[in-house]
Amino acid sequence: MGTRFPSSRAMRPLAAALFCAAVVLGALSPAQAAVNPPIYMAHGVEYMSGGIGSDEARLMETVSPRWPATFEFAVKDSKGADFAANVHVTVRDSSGTALLDNVVSGGPFMVARLDPGTYEVEARIGSQVLKQQLHVLQGAPAKASFIWPAGTDMASAGTRTVQ
Repeated sequence: MGTRFPSSRAMRPLAAALFCAAVVLGALSPAQAAVNPPIYMAHGVEYMSGGIGSDEARLMETVSPRWPATFEFAVKDSKGADFAANVHVTVRDSSGTALLDNVVSGGPFMVARLDPGTYEVEARIGSQVLKQQLHVLQGAPAKASFIWPAGTDMASAGTRTVQ
């Protein structure tokens, strides 16, 4: 005759155990980690920003060496520094052309695919503007950190404590 299968009643404990194992493994899986923030484009330049929350911050730190330019934003206070988000960023090439024009960071980290060259980067929280030159070399990631002094208008920027 044919093969005899156990009754559905006998299979219920096994099915429940398999389901529970799948849920536990799914929760522990690295696939549950932060998802890449969206990549945007302005004037032919791709950029991505994020870093809100520890998982996303680790993700941005992991991907940043693969991008030619990385920008970090923070505000100093008496206890250390707070990462800043909602920073308005403008990047100009050596001829003064804005490649990223007043884009808003979605977190304390921003990465951009800039060609090799020299750029002026302007970062603004409220009315406080910081500027830096950034030299992007072929095959070597460049990084600029923008740290505003204590007392900077925090109401115009999202912030979280650096840990």
